[in-house]
Amino acid sequence: MKLLLVEDEIMLAEAIAQILRKNGYSVDIAEEGEYGLDCLVSGIYDLAILDIMLPKKDGLTILKEAREEGVDIPILMLTAKGELEDKVEGLELGADDYLSKPFHYQELLARLKALWRRKKSEYKEGGVLALGDFELNPYTLNLITETQEISLTRKEANILEFLMNNYPQLSSKDRIIEKVWGYDSDAESNHVEMHISLLRRKMKQAESCTQIKVIRNLGYMLKFSEDRQSD
Repeated sequence: MKLLLVEDEIMLAEAIAQILRKNGYSVDIAEEGEYGLDCLVSGIYDLAILDIMLPKKDGLTILKEAREEGVDIPILMLTAKGELEDKVEGLELGADDYLSKPFHYQELLARLKALWRRKKSEYKEGGVLALGDFELNPYTLNLITETQEISLTRKEANILEFLMNNYPQLSSKDRIIEKVWGYDSDAESNHVEMHISLLRRKMKQAESCTQIKVIRNLGYMLKFSEDRQSD
């Protein structure tokens, strides 16, 4: 699960990130508000932790602008003040939860898990994503059609989930790399091409009519047809 942490106190941010990574999260840190907003609207994150007091652009402004841009991931706000006004304003602007500093890491982890459980309830029962003639279980990494159930690798499942969540928009290689490998990764376009090729092969094996179409020099998108076609 990919998480964005927007926090300008770098020692605190690194400490939080270390705890989260030990608990299975992939974490990117943004140390100031404008960059944090750019990261939020990129569409590559599943959850976000957003501090209210930030340089250049405060957390409440980021929250408001992100929601206006259609960002719908769960967002947990951090506040050092613990004042009711900040909490109320944050919730009214679209925050999903808040946590006052200082806090225990166990509470942070519990709140993030609760937020993700709520997000999962938007999916089909069991957390399965459905689109076209197939389903993807991002937790068991299974691709499911009426006739087949195929196991995917973690990278394949993450790529397919991103394509599904981004449908019907086109997904560029750079966005896929950011989402699946991370901002600081040294992964290149050929890594995406290799995993897409393997994923397409498995979708054919699953007898899905869905294709991953290549838009030359731009990226990939899902296309549905009644009959399977060869590429």
